[in-house]
Amino acid sequence: MSDRRDFLKMFLAGGAGALLLQGAAYGETAPGTFDPLLSHANAEGDPWARVPAILRRIKPPVFRRRDYPVTRYGAVEGGRVDCTEAFRRAINACHRAGGGRVVVPRGQFLTGPIHLRSNVNLHVSEGATVRFSQNPKDYLPLVFSRWEGMELMNYSPLIYAYGQRNVAVTGKGTLDGQGDREHWWPWKGQERHGWKKGEPDQKKARRALEEMTEAGVPVTQRVFGEGHYLRPQFIQPYRCQNVLIEGVTIRNSPMWEIHPVLCTNVTVRGVRIETHGPNNDGCDPESCRDVLIEDCYFDTGDDCIAVKSGRNADGRRLAMPTENIVIRNCTMKDGHGGITVGSEISGGVRNLFAENCRLDSPNLDHALRVKNNAMRGGLLENLYFRNIQVGQVAHAVITIDFNYEEGAKGKFTPVVRNFVVENLRSGRSKHALDVQGFQSAPIYGLRLKDCTFENVERGSVVANLREAALENVRINGRLIEQLG
Repeated sequence: MSDRRDFLKMFLAGGAGALLLQGAAYGETAPGTFDPLLSHANAEGDPWARVPAILRRIKPPVFRRRDYPVTRYGAVEGGRVDCTEAFRRAINACHRAGGGRVVVPRGQFLTGPIHLRSNVNLHVSEGATVRFSQNPKDYLPLVFSRWEGMELMNYSPLIYAYGQRNVAVTGKGTLDGQGDREHWWPWKGQERHGWKKGEPDQKKARRALEEMTEAGVPVTQRVFGEGHYLRPQFIQPYRCQNVLIEGVTIRNSPMWEIHPVLCTNVTVRGVRIETHGPNNDGCDPESCRDVLIEDCYFDTGDDCIAVKSGRNADGRRLAMPTENIVIRNCTMKDGHGGITVGSEISGGVRNLFAENCRLDSPNLDHALRVKNNAMRGGLLENLYFRNIQVGQVAHAVITIDFNYEEGAKGKFTPVVRNFVVENLRSGRSKHALDVQGFQSAPIYGLRLKDCTFENVERGSVVANLREAALENVRINGRLIEQLG
């Protein structure tokens, strides 16, 4: 390209350019479209200089200063009376009047699923606990959802919104999903989570859903729910704009905790997640654009943060990457991975910036993690990390793994390029790095600068890595000039 003008002219001539212009008419880029300016900037100069522009676009929704206490609409404190209808009435009244806060006052309240509507902030006051029903029938009728990266009709998430604008869950109170070894968790099919031999589990339904997505079965015909044992997520805004999750404590989720899907302008701030059930990921933005996750605490039964974009055929069908993610000032304790990209990643991820985070637990397997394979494919690029403090992890501080699950058994090429880590300090781990690409699909552009790994038990695992660059990297006090 001779200059930037020629580059943009060629880009705008294509269909993606038309989508970009369509979004620009509303003052924003359409979700999932390619951002030529950002990618061009990432190729030259300091990529972190782009973060302020991303943050200027991420604006939490603002609500009318009017409260709608759920007790005014029939909710009864004590945690024994079903308040589902009271929550529904309060939300509808708030929405019809133009918005505001639906307030849960101090005390315990039992409810089924809560469906948010535009301009509604569900505010859980300090001292309030919302306990969600343990009866799966209460999460009917089925809703349009996404389960492990595949779209379907399934049980309603505990807190759900579809196609809404300006929605929030805020406050210093607690959301308790009441998942345990007798409810929801046994459906995983693992004895350590309460499943017993001969009891039903999710495995048959999971295989059926995978087969449907590969065969291109329409989503409206992918009907699950009762008899299929696919657990719902806790909070799932789906195809929403302007989303805020702030301040609340979340415990005992059936499955993934905070799961925005196909959303634009998402803020997750000051949330505390403490739950160790199966697949209890903390925050999983999937096929979203412009996401801020900050000042959060994660102590989970799976990945603390996992950036996703759809599984296999469904990810490729929707072709919506997750892009422009900022993660900062978060603390990660137990979990499989601290800041993770994958594994439901077929739509791609680009432009992730994570800084000033602390990760520390003997039960945290990896600090910075990418998991992909030849069934997923997907382009994962421009992943930047700086000022990362790692106390200890069980396996590796930095893991990029193409051998996850199916590994090379697939025909879709996984791509990771431009993975940059600056100023990382680690105190204890088995490996400093576990970086494994394929011979036919190496990992490109791993760059480490000013990184120190102490008390490393074994050497790094490195296979099929290209264009690696190390500057002032020390492992157990020794300056490392190359990997592998």
